[in-house]
Amino acid sequence: MKNTTQFIIVTVAIITLLVVGKGILIPFVFAFIFWFLTREIRKSIYRIPFAKRFIPNWLSNVFVFTLIILTFGFISEIITVSITEVTSSYDQYEPNVDKIIKGLNNYLHVDVIKSMKSVIGDFDYGSVLGDIANGLSGMLGDTFMIVIYALFIFLEESSFVKKIDKIFANSDKYDQIQDLTSKIEFSITNYLRLKTYVSLLTGVLSYIILIMVGIDSAPFWAFLIFLLNYIPTIGSLVGTVFPAIFSLIQFGEYTPFLVVLIAVGAIQVVVGNIVEPKVFGKSLNLSPLVTILALAIWGKIWGITGMILSVPITVIMIIVFSQFEKTRPIAIMLSENGDVEDITKKRN
Repeated sequence: MKNTTQFIIVTVAIITLLVVGKGILIPFVFAFIFWFLTREIRKSIYRIPFAKRFIPNWLSNVFVFTLIILTFGFISEIITVSITEVTSSYDQYEPNVDKIIKGLNNYLHVDVIKSMKSVIGDFDYGSVLGDIANGLSGMLGDTFMIVIYALFIFLEESSFVKKIDKIFANSDKYDQIQDLTSKIEFSITNYLRLKTYVSLLTGVLSYIILIMVGIDSAPFWAFLIFLLNYIPTIGSLVGTVFPAIFSLIQFGEYTPFLVVLIAVGAIQVVVGNIVEPKVFGKSLNLSPLVTILALAIWGKIWGITGMILSVPITVIMIIVFSQFEKTRPIAIMLSENGDVEDITKKRN
């Protein structure tokens, strides 16, 4: 009874901290991902023959850091302009919306709006689109804080190892901590790298389709598809349906809608069910049920950002829980087949 009470108190305290402190914690989490990404790029640079001899560590950090900041700036500019175009032009398409609704009413001989409200309640596509746009804008707005946090993490990187060494001096826990951080770094960078490749492929192929159809603000929709692919299960569905609905609103015709829905949907199916399993293999041993629950929980706590981070956070939880005897059963339950070594062991 005592342990149950303590567990409930700790859980409530953690959730409260996550909700209240999300304005600080979200940029900090992205800063750590930024740091992991930079380390991965730096390792790739040093795989080049003679690079380690002629390129000092600090210079590679400056180069990679600058490259990522410029990339962030470039993407931010494109997405900010695209979001402005999409949100400002939505009102121009209202006549097409009325045309579509009247056409459906005449064809089906029912009040479409009334029937939809009876099933799904009040649904405002513009409002939902605005929420997504605001979420993206908020993430881009945190870029400055993310860069600042990441910079200080870089400055602390060398001294942090020394601190851990002194804390666990004359103890075998130092090796355990090193092994734990190494597993977390490998799992997160491996997931992010592979997921980025898959999402980028989906975004680029979808962008080609959107350009061919003539969708307004195609870069925004392609980036949205790319970003939503980081959200398990529902991300690809939303990334397909929203551009398709927008094409229907933009043109007021069903042909572009069907083309986008079928073509982008086919890309999502092929990449998600054929390419992605081959790329990831067994590197993510996560229970599908746990993935959906993590998506719902983190989405409730941190919104769209939480959905994007739900898988990396769950992977970290499994790795950490698997290192301790009392929490190892939790790690086993979170995994897909119960073998936590599939997700915690570092591959060469």
